[in-house]
Parts: sequence; structure tokens; C-alpha cells
Amino acid sequence: MDSKGKYLYFICVEKTHNSFIPGSICYIEERRYLEKFENDSNPEHLPVMAMGSMVSYHVKVMALRHLSETEAGLLQAIVEDAQRLRYFLHRDELDSALALKIDAPVSVEIRSEWCQGILRYIGSITSIPALYTSHMLPGIFFGIELQGNDKGKGEYDGTYMSRTFFCCEKNCGIFAPFNRVRPGRLRTSWPQPLTSRKPPAASAEPLNPGDRVQVFLADDSFRQGVVIALKKEEAGMCAIISMEGEKQERLTVPLECAMKQELLSPPASLQLEAEMDWQDSVSSVWSLDGDEKHFSLSLNSVVEVSLSEGRTVYGTVRWIGRLPDSEGIRVGLELEEDKGVSDGTFKGRRLFQCPPKRGLFVRQSSCRPDSRFQPPGKRDGKASGWHTVQGSVNSHAVPSTVAPLWGDQAVQVLAGQMKGIQGHCNSCYMDATLFSLFSCSSVLDSLLFKSAQPSDALIQATLLREIVNPLRTEGYVEASSVMKLRKQLMEGGHCASFTTDEKDPEEFLNLVMHHILALDPLLKLKTGEQKVQDGYCYQIFIDQNNSLALPTVQQLLEHSFHSALLRLAEVPSCLILQMPRFGKKFKLFDKIIPSLELDITDLLSDSPQECVLCGELATMECAECFRDATFSNTGFKQFCYTCSKQVHSLPRRQKHVPSPLLLPEGYPTGKYLRPPREQLELFAVLCIETSHYVSFVKYGPSSQDWIFFDSMADRYGDEDGYNIPAVQLCPEVGQYLEMPLGELAAVCPRDMEGVAKRLFCDAYMYLYQSPSMALYR
Repeated sequence: MDSKGKYLYFICVEKTHNSFIPGSICYIEERRYLEKFENDSNPEHLPVMAMGSMVSYHVKVMALRHLSETEAGLLQAIVEDAQRLRYFLHRDELDSALALKIDAPVSVEIRSEWCQGILRYIGSITSIPALYTSHMLPGIFFGIELQGNDKGKGEYDGTYMSRTFFCCEKNCGIFAPFNRVRPGRLRTSWPQPLTSRKPPAASAEPLNPGDRVQVFLADDSFRQGVVIALKKEEAGMCAIISMEGEKQERLTVPLECAMKQELLSPPASLQLEAEMDWQDSVSSVWSLDGDEKHFSLSLNSVVEVSLSEGRTVYGTVRWIGRLPDSEGIRVGLELEEDKGVSDGTFKGRRLFQCPPKRGLFVRQSSCRPDSRFQPPGKRDGKASGWHTVQGSVNSHAVPSTVAPLWGDQAVQVLAGQMKGIQGHCNSCYMDATLFSLFSCSSVLDSLLFKSAQPSDALIQATLLREIVNPLRTEGYVEASSVMKLRKQLMEGGHCASFTTDEKDPEEFLNLVMHHILALDPLLKLKTGEQKVQDGYCYQIFIDQNNSLALPTVQQLLEHSFHSALLRLAEVPSCLILQMPRFGKKFKLFDKIIPSLELDITDLLSDSPQECVLCGELATMECAECFRDATFSNTGFKQFCYTCSKQVHSLPRRQKHVPSPLLLPEGYPTGKYLRPPREQLELFAVLCIETSHYVSFVKYGPSSQDWIFFDSMADRYGDEDGYNIPAVQLCPEVGQYLEMPLGELAAVCPRDMEGVAKRLFCDAYMYLYQSPSMALYR
């Protein structure tokens, strides 16, 4: 096995250890790899390390597949392990990406739309901590300049986080992983997949002898039969089926290739009329028969179907109508999991669009309201109406304007079980973000009331009336309301996987604030070249030579600005900071101390500054003194003329080159003029542990007024159950924040009381607000 580098990279294809789930990338020193094979020509295990770790584990050789360094980099750009493994196993798109060259015409997916562009850059866009530079592989991304009618649909001008990778017009550049890039130009809005279409397979549901089933064959055809026995093969459980027809043959098939006939729409033997337009059969609303006659089943209703005793699937109605030679109304569902039999097509005719193995056609009478979305005590499916994505009626909508909660009122309304926002199907990133922003703060309430395009007004209305207002009045938001928002985002063409996949909070915020509601940028940064860059979140990057051991947020922000030569062009009303990480799993610092007040005075461009020694108006700044702790614990060092001259008279500082500070035009100068300090208040923190987001929110003026929110704190039932959100008081957080830094550093995280450890060790995003500027935004 050849390798030009110092390390060999592998992808794990089966679970063998808690640190190595399928799809994770690991590595081993080439020297150790060769030594292993010299001592044992056929070893069963290899001592490999997970990406971002320096601890080795012995993993079965059969569970690993070798990757070239470029392949590992391309796959590393994909966040989800399961998705990464899928692209490795079905290599067409990976091989296509390996062949791409600079200046090649490509198509790139941007919010579910395929846009035309020219490939301008291939490589990493993030920096790596110094400790891991020898082996850590950053993800390889493709930088693309959009062309023609697609100009303006991007997010960058070739610059990402103050680093320029190529040059193009504003909003005409995009950085994307390989799975969103295709070679050449596509003429349709949906690209043809590079892999050949696989025949759909049904889910592996329990079958019993005597069941009438439909069998899905390799040639994409269907046949009927009767189960006569079940047996266990080497590859798993199989069914022996007596097939209908003249030959009366017997087939042995895996359970996932057969499904009970009673669950499917029409018999597979029907010859569908080629000239019939099935879309004419679709209706937006149908009444249910029987006990549920009071409910209407409509497109986008969230429903559940029992496939067998104890086995329930959940999905969204995508098609309603009649099929030839079949009685009654049939319903086409898009399931939440891969337990269906198609991608929305039946016998080659497309009725709706969904991923493979997510489509299922059932009788109308088999559908009932999704019991997980019913309020507590009303989970029999008959006590409340259907929850729909686009329905105009929602009994939990609160149309009025409601102020955020604060103090004792926040405790009375929010604290307890079944409080906060109910989580469902990878929604924790959105639940935690919405709770943090709107439960006890109004800094971004302008999102809820600014004018919006008619196509986006429904999204804004759902956000205000069905999420924010119920949260502030009742202290509880049903999962159906968040699912409705997710479906509206998906159906608006913004992202095809918003209803199923886990996202990052910054991706959700950027989409809502920038692309949908067009909120003015929260952040304006001025670079060393005096260019102003707009943004909504700021990712903190730390110089590899930093000496920080137990940093505060204040120190991290100052070091990041110093190394990137950045300043704030103006005071932000809301500052959203992402902590330095390498992916979701690797933390650059084991513990970060929250700064309850963030002093941004020294970070402002062309603003009056205070001399760090005498406190008078500063006229000079010295970048070389940044790491000198002689004067103060803060990073930036500004001096008045007299103090600067004295400081730099010492031999070790004589080579420093202080630069003059610019003052606002007309600002008075002279002695005894102390510039005002600009400070932001911390109002919420998002944390992540093992891909699950939670949040801490400041709800009152006391240092101990903190609440902890988890949208999936507990669960009722198994697959057919529901998540129980919870909000709890956590005054212990304030107690630790009041400790002296030296005493706090000595506290072992696992010994911290309550949930405090998660705030100090798992912080992902800090949210700050300006009490004064928030009034004007």
C-alpha cells in the first residue's frame, strides 16, 4: 500500500469501537503500520487514531478501508459519518470529484437549486490547531465562481473568514463539499445522480407464514406471493415465498424485499394506464371515514401508519388520489426513515418527490394523526385535529405580540417538564437556537416584524405565531410547529434535508436572517486593508502559537481579531460567536470561561481608546505589545503619547513600531478625557455534546439567574413515543462564574454540580447583545 506522506488514512465501514462508528476517518503513522506488518504478515487489528485524537485504539483490519490523502480530505468535508460512508461505498461522485480541475465548468447545489459556475479553488478553508498540524486533515472544499443568471446567489466574494482563496464579485462565490458539486453544466434543476438507480427495497418488517406479500425484484418489478416459511441465512433472516402465476415457483428473499400486501396501494399485477394523468387524482383535502370523520387529511399532514403490531412508521402526506383498478382513496407518504418501497414513483410514474426508500402508498383508512405531536393526555390520535405544514388553522397559534420573559415570570412560565420546545427528528439544533434567541431576549425580534416577500411571509408567520409567541405565553411549543417551519424551509427550495438531517445553528441562522428575511447584517468587520465585510456569526480562529490554557471568551475574541487583523466597523446589536473547534467532535480547549460582559472598546475601528497605563485618551497602538502581560491582562495595548514613549524606551521594546490611532472627526482631545467603554451582555450559550445541542439562557439580573434547556431531555415510549422537553433552573452556573479564575481552574469538570460542566466544557456558540444598540435595530 503506497503512501507518500507520513500517515496513512482509513475510513471505518463497520462499528468495532465506541470511538469508531461507520464513516469515521482514522489514521496511523506509516512507520507503525509497516512495523505491524513486519511482525505479523496478517494482523487482525491495527492501532489507529480517530481524526482529532492522539489516542490509539486497536480496530479490526476488516473494518477499515484505505484512503488516499486527497480522498480523506474530500470525505472529511462531509460532517455526518453515515453520509460520508455512503459516498465512499458508492464512489461515483467521489471519483468524479477527484477528476475535477481548476477552471472547469461545474454545477453546484445552493439551497436545493443547481447553479452554474467555474471551479476556482480546491483545498481547505479552515486552519488546523498547531498540535495537530502533522496529521490532521482539514476538509477539502471547492471554491466556485457563479456564472450567468446564477450570479448573486452565492454567499462570498472568494474570501472566507478573512482569508482570500480566489476573487469574484460579491455574493458570486460559494464554497461547497464535493457531494454538492457536479462536473459540467446541467440543464435541469434536478441533476441526474451519478450512480445508477438501485431497485427500491421495502423495510424489513415482521412477516408470518400465510401473509400475502409483494416481492420487489432486482429488475424493479413486483410480484405477488404467499409466505410459507421463514429461515435464517448467513446474510440474515429470509422469507420463503410461493409466487403466484403459472409456474408457482418458490423464491427465497431477504425480509427487506417483501412487504405485506394489505399495506400497499394497488396490486403489483395491475397494468396502469399509460395515458392517465395521475396528478388529476390529487386532492388537497380529503375527509376521513369512520371514527375520525371529524378530521381532514390534507397534503403535508403529519401521519402515522401501523405496519404490524408494535411497528409504526411516521411520514408526511405528499399525494392523495385514486389509482386505476383499486378501490378507495390512496395516500402517498414520505416517511421519516428508510422504511418505504420507492422514491415517490409507482411503476415508473412519478407521483411525488422523495429520497429512495422513503416513499410508501397506503390506504387512506390506514392513516391517523401523528400521536407524537398531540398534547399530553391527548395522544390517542382522536382528541385533536391534524397538524399540517401549510394548514391555515392551528389551535396553538398566538397571533398577538408578546414580550420576552424575564425574572420570576420566566421561572413561572418556562420551568418544568414538557416545557420549552419539543424536539423531534434531529431538530435539537433548531430548538436550542430558537429558545436561546427568543425566550428571554428581544434583540432579534426585528426578524419577526420586518417586511418580507410574500413567498417568505408564511415562514415569518410560523416563526412568530406558532413558535415565539406560544413559547413566551405558554412556555411550550409542540414539535409539530417546528416541523412545520422545517418543512416550509425545505419546500421553499432552501434545503432538501431540513426535515430529516441535523444541521448547524449557524447554517439555520444564516438561512433565516440572510436568505429568507434579508435582515441587515449583524456584524460589520473591517480588515487590515480597510475593507468592510458583512456577516451574521463570527467564527473564532486562534493563532497556532497562542499561549492560552484556560481562556475566557474575551481573550479568545481578542486573539482571533489580532491574528486576523480585524476590527469592528460598528457596535453590533447582537454578536454571535462560534467557539474554536475542528468539526463537532474536536474541541481546541477543554474548558472555556464565559465572559458575562464582553468589552469590545478596543476592537472598534476608528473609535476613541483609553491608554492602558494612565487612562487618558490613547493616540498610539502597538501590535508587538499584544502578548505582553506587563501592563494588563487584555490583549490590545493602546497608549497616550507620553506613555508610549516611556514604554518603548526599554531596549526589548525599542524595535516595536507603534501605529497612530484614528479618532472620529471632531472628537475633542486633551487631558482628563476618558473615552466611554462599549460592553455587550451575555444572554445565552449553545452547547453540543455527541451531536446533541442544548442551551443555557440568562433569565434575570442576578448572577445565578440561569436556566438550562434540553428539547429531548426525556422520552415517553419507544419508536412510537415522543420526546419530553425540559427547562430547569441552574443557579450553580452563577456560583462557578463568581469564583476566582485560579480556583475555577482547579475544579475538575466531572466534579461540577448540576449541568455546569456542559456550559464550561461543551460551549459551541455564545450570544451577546448590546442593551443600547438593540433599541435601534
